[in-house]
This record gives sequence, C-alpha cells and structure tokens, in this order.
Amino acid sequence: MHVREMHWIEPLTAMRCLAHREHLTFLDSAVRDGLLGRYSYLSCDPFNTYMVAQGRARCNEEAFESDPWAVLRTLLSRYAQEHRPGLPPFQGGVAGFLAYDLNRTLERLPMPADAGTGLPESILHMYDVVVSFDHCDQRCWIVSTGWPEQDRARRSERARSRANEFASLLGSPMSSSNDCPGTAGAWHSNFSREGYIAVARRVIDLILAGDVFQANIAQRFSARLSSSFDPLAFYSRLRLLNPAPFAALLRYGKLTIASSSPERFLKLDGRQVETRPIKGTIGRSADSREDEHRAKLLLASEKDRAENTMIVDLLRNDLSRVCRPQSIEVPALCNLESYASVHHLVSIVTGELAADQDAVTLLRACFPGGSITGAPKVRSMEIIAEMERVAREVYCGAIGFISFSGYMDTNIAIRTVTIEDNVAVFHAGSGITAMSEPEVEYDETLAKAQRIFDAFRAEGSGAS
Repeated sequence: MHVREMHWIEPLTAMRCLAHREHLTFLDSAVRDGLLGRYSYLSCDPFNTYMVAQGRARCNEEAFESDPWAVLRTLLSRYAQEHRPGLPPFQGGVAGFLAYDLNRTLERLPMPADAGTGLPESILHMYDVVVSFDHCDQRCWIVSTGWPEQDRARRSERARSRANEFASLLGSPMSSSNDCPGTAGAWHSNFSREGYIAVARRVIDLILAGDVFQANIAQRFSARLSSSFDPLAFYSRLRLLNPAPFAALLRYGKLTIASSSPERFLKLDGRQVETRPIKGTIGRSADSREDEHRAKLLLASEKDRAENTMIVDLLRNDLSRVCRPQSIEVPALCNLESYASVHHLVSIVTGELAADQDAVTLLRACFPGGSITGAPKVRSMEIIAEMERVAREVYCGAIGFISFSGYMDTNIAIRTVTIEDNVAVFHAGSGITAMSEPEVEYDETLAKAQRIFDAFRAEGSGAS
C-alpha cells in the first residue's frame, strides 16, 4: 500500500476534479462532526465491478451461478489486506449500492407488479485507490493499494503509479460548476392521497388482525427532466438544502444516484458493529418556538417510541445471528436528531462480530434494514410488494463501502434519487402501526420528500 498525504482540499472540489472519470463514487459526510460525519471518500476508475442482476452475480465478464453473497465474500478475500492504523477506514475495497430488491436473494418474496426502471440489484465497484478526507483534522490522503496485481513488486509499482495519477488529477482544473441543475417536469406518484390513505388503513387492519406489527409504506415519485439537466449541480444543491452525514453521489455512466441519507445501516469497525435505526419523524418549523414544540411532541409520542422500540428489537435479533453472544447492547433509545426539514427519533444498537463472521455475513444477516421494512421483516416485505406495487430498487437498500481490510460503513438509502435517461425517481415512506393516523402518515411522506422537491426547484410537492 502506498499512502500520500495531500494539502487539504474540500471533498466537493475534489469530486469535481474527478467528475469526468469512470464510475465515480463519492461517499460524502455533508453534516460534519466527530461522531457521524468525520470522514468522506472519493474514488473512480475501478479495476473490477461486482454486479447482481435478476439474482445472479457477475464480475466484469465472469458470471457466477452460486449465491451472490458468497461470490462477493470470495471476491473480497482475493484482495485481503491489513488495516493501516491512523488513516480513515476505507483503504481500498468495494463501494456502491445494494438495492432493496436484493432481498429476494435471501427470502421467497413476491415480485411487485411494476419492475421500476430495471436497475440491477447491486453495483459494487472495486477500487484500488481511494481519496480519503478527515474533516475534524482537515487532512486528506491518497491511499493506493496496487491491486489487482498479485506479485508484490508489481503491486508496489502500480500503487505508486496510481497514486501519482490521482495526485495529478486532483491538481488539474475541475469540471465547471453549474449553480442551476435544470428543471423537472410535473411529479407523478404511484399513489394519490386517497390511495395512500386507503392502503394505510388496510395495513392497520392487518395489524389489528395480528398479521404484522408494523409496515413501512412508501410513495414513488417520478418526473421527466429537461435535456440540459446537470446531475452534479443537482447533487450540490441537494447537499446544501438537505445536508446529511451519510450522503453519497454515484456516477456510473448514464446512471446517477444522489443520496442525502441521515441513517446509518451498518458500521463494522474492527469487530465492533453499530446500527442506528430511525423510526419516528415530524416536520420542522421555521418558527423556533414551534420547532421546539414539535421536537417535544415527537419525543413524547407513544406511537413513535413504540415503532422505534419494535425495530430495535428486530435489529437485536438480526445482529444476534452473527454477533458474539451477550455482546448486543442498546446504548441509546429514541434519541432526538434534527435535520434540515425533519426531526427524527434515533436509536443505537451495537454488538461484537463473532470470530467466524465478516462484513458480508453481517450485511446478509441484517439486509434490508428493519427500519424501512417493518416487523416481522419477511411479512412486512410481502405487504410492501403487494401494496406499493412497484420495485423500490435503490430506495431502502444500502450505499457505502467494504474495505479490503474488512471495515465497512453503509447507509440506509432514504432521501435518495435515481437519475437515468432524463427521468428522476425517488421514494418517501412512513411506518404504519396500529396507532397510526393515515392522513398524518401521508403528510409525513411529503415532509420527508420536500427538500428533494426543493433541490429540483420544483414549484410544489403535489403529485398527480
């Protein structure tokens, strides 16, 4: 491994320097603090790509018939390396997305009536070079592994050469920025207001019948974009209007995924596991007194606290499948976190990964995150497929990295937009419980969606 420290450069500036390169991944802590938003990562020009489509894994031209999770684990083992202390934890590895629809590789689930845009269930690029940023110390590094060379001398030579290449790119003029991304046409949803409320009532009936405890039901919004629409400018505007600690920009050819997620799915730091489920949301107010009142209402909400606690129990169960017995703890339950447009209730669940487990088996045990399915998880996912009627794709999957050294950090892909062929798609959901008021749940989906509408410079948030 070759490591070169650079003079500090803002991650967004560095991203623009690399924006013209192939398969850009920007894992962006747009809300910066030492707890959640300390590090950002940037990479491009991968040496290989792991993709899952229709449940089958492919790595460049090589196709695999076996379990795609086992394939990913095998591929990562080819390039295993020691973790270098003193550097941010992503030190080369895979990064990209795991779509929600990867759940069908784990459970027998119905197909939704509408397959959506036809996006693959996963794209993870294998990066030999990562530019990493420590926001707290204002330091940044080029970390170059030399993979996929297997010979030690050739790998060392490649590592130095690739580090030089990235240093040159970061010192070159950046792509011109555009303050106005372009325009979006009328937004359309797979639900009318009345339709969403009717589905929420059906879910409540299922809960009262003992079929499920809660289920997350989402709207899917879509709009056609102007021919001049600039996804990079859109992402810059989104992170300004809705900064989030687990934001991301993925630029994979004609596909752009822009995420402003506030929710961590799974972090693996050595053997220590952390997940931070969000359940419980209320819209913010520009009036400070009203905003404080709303925060207090959320903290006192019996419905929201019960919803959050149910998901904490689900995650404790998921983690128990791969963590050392008796190691699972809940250091925070229903804490308040505030973001640009909403307040959230957030809990923290931790554990110690068992000696025979790794990042991939941890992901597999917990995927998809319980906070965006419901409880019990499998029955909730059946209800979601039946009632939403359209594939979620990236929404409620995960975006993040797995380092070749075994470290991992991923988000829950909420507040996440997919842009392809001049069409933008995103979802916003709400957790339905026995205490839900369907009209309030519908309004919650719009509160979550509002900053995304604003980033598109939409005139309003109505859907037809």
